[in-house]
Amino acid sequence: MPENKMKTIVIAAGYATRLGELTKDFPKPLLKIGDNTILGRMLDDIDRIPDIDEHIIVTNHKFAPIFEEWASGQHYTKPLTIIDDGTETNETRLGAVCDLLLAIEYIDKVQSSTPQPSEDPSTQNSEFIIHNSGTDLLVVAADNLLFFSFQEFVDFAKQKGTSCIMCHEQPSIEKLQRTGVIVMDEHNRVLNMEEKPQQPKSHWAVPPFYIYRKEDLDLVRHSVENGCGKDAPGNLAHYMVEKTMMHAWPMSAGRFDIGSLDTYYEACEKFG
Repeated sequence: MPENKMKTIVIAAGYATRLGELTKDFPKPLLKIGDNTILGRMLDDIDRIPDIDEHIIVTNHKFAPIFEEWASGQHYTKPLTIIDDGTETNETRLGAVCDLLLAIEYIDKVQSSTPQPSEDPSTQNSEFIIHNSGTDLLVVAADNLLFFSFQEFVDFAKQKGTSCIMCHEQPSIEKLQRTGVIVMDEHNRVLNMEEKPQQPKSHWAVPPFYIYRKEDLDLVRHSVENGCGKDAPGNLAHYMVEKTMMHAWPMSAGRFDIGSLDTYYEACEKFG
């Protein structure tokens, strides 16, 4: 059996309203940090991972032309695909989970139109291909600077053989109340996950980086219709923890989350 390949899915369809005029007509992931962009710094690392065979960026209709122009000037070793989710305002946004489903729908369509060499073409149908081929997904938010390589996360997921999330220790109860929080056992299996708990059960916070194995993609495809929240990528992780085995990788170093004007200017000063 050939080793599973993996696609990067970048969720970049938000409107970054907390950055005011800076992102009123420009996408946050493409803001400059020094001589590169926030997203560029992340993809420079991910592009070097041998398992990755494509980068798919889901954005909105307002910013899609800007992403297309940016993509035309990039020289990654893996193909770069931009998906327009059709929305034009923060009020009409689809939400991160629905944007991920758009990317999966795109992958399914491409795979269903590509002959599978190991199968007799006369017996193929799109349902068979969609549910029996698939690809692993590395799903990332586009507004973080990371001080480690995603290669470590990919290696961990391959070792565990399950879908995985990242985690990091967060001492602040106040910050834990604004994020996903997990409980895991001594083997890093996730036992419980809560979104924005008022009484956190641990200090393990979940940043917006996930690996979904192809074996779990059918659960993802039907997540929203089965009650999964749409807005934040953590909604899906929370849903999946209750449906399938997942493990959590403790980040080996820190990250810089660019969520406001203050943190953006701080990042420019520190890393620019």
